Amino acid sequence: MKPVTLKLNKEYKRAYYRGSYKAGPLLVTYVIKNNRHMIRYGITTGKKIGNAVNRNRSRRIIRAAFRQLLEDFSFSDFPEGLDFVFVAREKTPESKSTDIYKTMKYQVSHLLSKQK
Repeated sequence: MKPVTLKLNKEYKRAYYRGSYKAGPLLVTYVIKNNRHMIRYGITTGKKIGNAVNRNRSRRIIRAAFRQLLEDFSFSDFPEGLDFVFVAREKTPESKSTDIYKTMKYQVSHLLSKQK
């Protein structure tokens, strides 16, 4: 199943205030159940990241890393009904998507093991 993007501000706020999170120097990951039987994700990049080029690059490499993560995880290991919110950090635009992928994989697996 293809993941759906989060659109509404209240969906992001719900993840920030009620979800569990794992932070690192490249990325912050929030996870919360959504009761919709689908995987949804959102990416936020603040002005601290830099100009529009850097913010767009950050979103692009986070999106690519998340796609790769979904391909690598088998569907039995990756439960449906979750919202993911990824927050870019200041070091995100300078890093490669493989670095983001490693960080994301560690954070997501840590958060999923915590939810069980």
